Amino acid sequence: MTQQRDVIAEIEKQGTIFGHPKGLYLLFFTELWERFSYYGMRAILVLYMTKLYVENGLEIPKGTASLVYGFFTGFVYFTPIIGGWIADRFIGQRNAITIGGITMFLGQIVLFSLNTHVGLAIGLLLLIIGNGFFKPNISTLVGRLYRQGDAKRDSAFSIFYMGINLGAFLAPIVVAILCNDWFATKGVDENGKEVIMSYGYKYGFLAAAVGMLIGQLIFNALAKKYLLEIGEKPNKKIQFTDVELVDSTTVEVNTPTIDAPLTREEKQRVSVIFILTAFIIFFWAGFEQAGSSMTLYTDSYIDRTVGSWTISTELFQSVNPLFIVALAPIFAWFWGSKTGSRMSTPVKMSLGMILLGIGFLFMLMATAQVQTEIVGGKENVVQKAGLWFLIVTYFFHTIGELCISPVGLSVVTKLAPIKLASMLMGVWMLSTFVANILGGFIAAYVEKLGAATIFMSIGGFVICLGLVMLTVSRRLSKMMHGVK
Repeated sequence: MTQQRDVIAEIEKQGTIFGHPKGLYLLFFTELWERFSYYGMRAILVLYMTKLYVENGLEIPKGTASLVYGFFTGFVYFTPIIGGWIADRFIGQRNAITIGGITMFLGQIVLFSLNTHVGLAIGLLLLIIGNGFFKPNISTLVGRLYRQGDAKRDSAFSIFYMGINLGAFLAPIVVAILCNDWFATKGVDENGKEVIMSYGYKYGFLAAAVGMLIGQLIFNALAKKYLLEIGEKPNKKIQFTDVELVDSTTVEVNTPTIDAPLTREEKQRVSVIFILTAFIIFFWAGFEQAGSSMTLYTDSYIDRTVGSWTISTELFQSVNPLFIVALAPIFAWFWGSKTGSRMSTPVKMSLGMILLGIGFLFMLMATAQVQTEIVGGKENVVQKAGLWFLIVTYFFHTIGELCISPVGLSVVTKLAPIKLASMLMGVWMLSTFVANILGGFIAAYVEKLGAATIFMSIGGFVICLGLVMLTVSRRLSKMMHGVK
């Protein structure tokens, strides 16, 4: 075993940007480009699968495509528990991030170059494996830039989350331009209106590959300078020494090696991670409808016309991240305020679930506005729902997400013993694995049960679950032993 020097003290000597170490912004930009890659691909995935062959799609039935989407986005969040464990014990976080980034780059290249069902399967498999190495380890590195008890950690994750969503905001815009404009084939319908005959989806995947490559070049060029040796070695080879902030004074803390048994307090804190994970499954199952059932519903039943411009369906994937980028600084400030600092993590998360449910109630109102008729055995939409229903839904979903996702990332780094940090980050992401598969099955039933039934059921259920979580929040706070 080797003793770790006080690297954080040396990082602090490098100076800060807006009160945070420069290494945070390196991780910010690395994650920004990785999320550009992922959300660029995600924005077109369901559309690519369901469009006709002549439209450069794969002509997969909508129900099947929703299941494929659900299983893909689910396993993207299952593999992090494996990638986190491998990083903790064998290769370190930095190597894992590089391996993951290169693997995801190759996955996007396969989707670009092989436009078949086989190419889809290979490309998605590579993305699943690569994300398992990348995702938990970059989040863990954010937490390791700060001392135990440092109140700035919550706001750091809000800033980091802005990077995630800035990439998620830009990607659908770039991809929509490539797929629907630059590389699309256009014609004129019987009414003389210009329409898209075939889409340039493969170039959307190419843009995602380029984004992934840029992120990896930035990370590998600057990690040594701004992270020093943080994340270079697997945790089992390090005897950690940290300085904990307690009532504005510093206390040196020696964390046991990876082979030491967990204390009773550590076990209770780990239990809270698992309990919160179980609750949050249902938040993500509803939230991830944005990429499946809500995308398909928007494509067919939402009036996307503003003046003479028809907004591409893909562009609506940018609405949520745009709200995140706009609202994250407000939330970062609020969590540090007197009122925000009094709120425990379980309370914040229960509010997030309730807000998600409220958002779905607006989608339920949208379904009441839609009017259809059957002409020649085919559904014809007579009246579509107003665009504002969708925007308000995304607004409430975004506020809910800000109460859950960055807060959750932060609290896992606080609750998890350092020797299990990346693996338990993977456990947290396991909620999204289960949620996306569940969400895929929910989306697949939209055509059978109707959108109104689905939106009402999701909204009502998550509101009730949020109220249950609020009731048990005090007990969970006790088990966290002082962690907010």
